[in-house]
Amino acid sequence: MKIGVVSDTHIPGRAKHLPMALIQGLQGVDLILHAGDWVDLSVVEALEKIAPVEGVVGNNDGEAIRKRFSKKKILSLGKFRIGITHGDGTRKTTEFRAWETFSKDKVDVIIFGHSHIPLQRTHQGILIFNPGSPTDKRRQPRYSYGILELGSAVKAEHFFFDDRA
Repeated sequence: MKIGVVSDTHIPGRAKHLPMALIQGLQGVDLILHAGDWVDLSVVEALEKIAPVEGVVGNNDGEAIRKRFSKKKILSLGKFRIGITHGDGTRKTTEFRAWETFSKDKVDVIIFGHSHIPLQRTHQGILIFNPGSPTDKRRQPRYSYGILELGSAVKAEHFFFDDRA
């Protein structure tokens, strides 16, 4: 199974639409996971044209997004359990808040956003993955998203691009 991983699209605030590099890069995925800060339902609709979408609400999401998504989600995909959260809050780091969100759950992967900083590492046997942002790189050199491949193991990769048009 091939899964697109996106977060912090902030549309229409940071961009008018999803970048072409993201749309092209997600072609052929079986599922898209969004770790919050969609901002507008048009992002959900645009991603659903590519593949089925699951996700969570972020701190910048309004009522329409909040009605559709929760703050925390665990998906069972094949033999893997994937936890998704945005990671916003006030104490500790974004990564630590994401870790704490699933501290009582048995998950194989934790996906989070909020910081806009791409991250991939393993902690206590759990893959921790932040795809970054395809529309608001902040202090990062490039825009980004991720792809997970679920097979006998989980393989994760970031994809970077320069133009958010």
